[in-house]
Amino acid sequence: MFNYTCLNPIAGVGLDLFSDDYKKVDDLAGADAALVRSAAMHDLDLPDSLLAVARAGAGVNNIPLDKCADKGIVVFNTPGANANGVKELVFAGMLYASRDIVGGIDWCLANQNDDNIAKTAEKQKKNFAGTEISGKKLGVIGLGAIGVLVANAATHMGMEVYGYDPYISVNAAWNLSRSVKHISNVEDIYKECDYITIHVPLLDSTRKMIDANAIAMMKPTAIVLNFARDLLVDEEAMVDALAAGKIKKYVSDFPNTTTVGAKGCIVTPHLGASTAESEDNCAIMAVREIRDYMENGNITHSVNYPDCNMGACTTAGRVAILHKNVKGMIGQYTTVLGEADINVSDMTNKAKGDYAYALIDVDSQITDDVLKKLQAIDDVLRVRLVK
Repeated sequence: MFNYTCLNPIAGVGLDLFSDDYKKVDDLAGADAALVRSAAMHDLDLPDSLLAVARAGAGVNNIPLDKCADKGIVVFNTPGANANGVKELVFAGMLYASRDIVGGIDWCLANQNDDNIAKTAEKQKKNFAGTEISGKKLGVIGLGAIGVLVANAATHMGMEVYGYDPYISVNAAWNLSRSVKHISNVEDIYKECDYITIHVPLLDSTRKMIDANAIAMMKPTAIVLNFARDLLVDEEAMVDALAAGKIKKYVSDFPNTTTVGAKGCIVTPHLGASTAESEDNCAIMAVREIRDYMENGNITHSVNYPDCNMGACTTAGRVAILHKNVKGMIGQYTTVLGEADINVSDMTNKAKGDYAYALIDVDSQITDDVLKKLQAIDDVLRVRLVK
């Protein structure tokens, strides 16, 4: 029996995938797994019982990844599950920024008591005129699950699309339309594009990547869209540029005191993945990731440990070992098992940065004494008997 808890509301269509071997508990204490969306976990006490955290979404800045890794807690996310919802909002942002739809709606509300509003509107509509996106140049920075969908859809909207991602995956490259021009220098996007949308993770290397220097390269008619993370953009520099007329619009899905109400800023309340479909997809993927890890030891879409999959265990036992990525670990494991007269039938070891993960299938039962000896090895963070 496994205990799980939800730190935020999680769609029932996902939770329904838990079998009778899983019990929902009210808090983190005593939980084997946790599902989370936006709840901040950095200041939470992580119990020793906690084995896995699944983020029903892509971003994990609300989760202490290193702290979890050091405690042998695998953190999952759900890349791509909300991609279509975000993609659609990006296009809404483009249209809102290109045509003064919001201004037009506000005008209608302000004049709702005008008996001649239809006639008056014909005279006023020129004040809300805009431009079409067809034929314009779109620069997509980051060609992951969302970026690829945005780029491909934009080609069907008649846009000339430029894509930048020096680390594009093979899968993303296969899915990217041939009509998208792959750019090797992001500065070309800053200089040439009418619309620039950013879809990269928040890392030290990407923090405020769109800074004053990048903004200075852009056209005064450029529109920048940020539906990834607010800290990818130097928003103080962006607001200054908007006020000075050096750029046309900034569309952000992350409201804060810097951008809300500032000239040229269109801000939505973090609506990117707020669709019923996205929430369902994220919940389904998160539960499946947890179940595969708890029941088989397999890791898929972890952000702090390497992905590792040995399928379902068909031998007498399987042990999972989370450890530091240092040399000599495998030899120590096989020595302990060999001294206990336990034969290894299959094994794999994967590494990711400072951390690594070993799955070992054996032909006989593993005793508590053997597990204790494995746990006692230096640089072993957690040993778990999967079967």
